[in-house]
Amino acid sequence: MKFDFTGRHIEVTPALRTHVEDHFKRVDHLFDGKPAKAHVIIEVERGRHRSEVVMNWRNEVLTAASSHSDMYQSLTRTIGKIETQARRLKDKVIDKSHKARKTGEAVLPAEEVPVVLPAPKIIKVNGVAAKPMTPEEAAMEIEDGINRFIVFRNSRGGRIAVLYRREDGDFGLIQP
Repeated sequence: MKFDFTGRHIEVTPALRTHVEDHFKRVDHLFDGKPAKAHVIIEVERGRHRSEVVMNWRNEVLTAASSHSDMYQSLTRTIGKIETQARRLKDKVIDKSHKARKTGEAVLPAEEVPVVLPAPKIIKVNGVAAKPMTPEEAAMEIEDGINRFIVFRNSRGGRIAVLYRREDGDFGLIQP
């Protein structure tokens, strides 16, 4: 791993360098594969020690910053944040390469499930006017309209009858 150090209003001492390098050695197993580059920026302003780490790894940029009254504590916190980000990123890369599925998305083998079609509904129509007409007039009504059948009162006998169009194109007459 390559380190670049920048100090603002503070000199970067060898002790600070070894502190950062030791902490990154502890997390080095996360950055296997491509070499990582870390730019460590430390600064002191009004008694607050601020540290920032910008890290380039696997075409990703990890950034973390923290502020504390002690520079060593500030660096430790910042490196801890970088470790969390790197762990999340590595898990994401591993899951993507393994095409892992979450437990809620597990696909079970398909079993033969019989397809149940819904039962046909009976829709009741009230108030059909059975006006008196001959079967020939009823046939003309079916040809003019969109209905496939007609209920009418036969004018010859006065009884209720049903006339319907058959599949062969002819008409069927039902008389009770």
